[in-house]
Amino acid sequence: MNSMTLNKHSGGCHCRTVRFEVDLPPAIEVEDCNCTICAMSGNIHVIVPASRFRLLAGADMLTEYTFNTGAARHLFCKVCGVKAFYVPRSNPDGYAVTYRCLDDWVSLDVTINRFNGQNWDANASALAHKSKD
Repeated sequence: MNSMTLNKHSGGCHCRTVRFEVDLPPAIEVEDCNCTICAMSGNIHVIVPASRFRLLAGADMLTEYTFNTGAARHLFCKVCGVKAFYVPRSNPDGYAVTYRCLDDWVSLDVTINRFNGQNWDANASALAHKSKD
């Protein structure tokens, strides 16, 4: 891991069946993607390396949805239906954490980046670095 200071943040789904921890820097960038699934669900997410994400509870209560290439693994709580995190197609070696599923999301220093997911093939390489330690 590089020398950047990371802070532990907890989060999860609406019913709290699924719980996780993620290590984030003091200021984060989140992606506001306009691909079909992100646009329809209003998902704004922060991409992190797998080493900075820990699923604490609810693994057995997740259901998976894939489409198109099947590379992205969209994971939803079987109880409340919330997608608190998923494995993104752009970063299959990391996780995309739904920003507003973090317990302290309102107090975070956040920059929202618009990502043109409707033209995914032309733009995905701009996200590749986000899942690297």
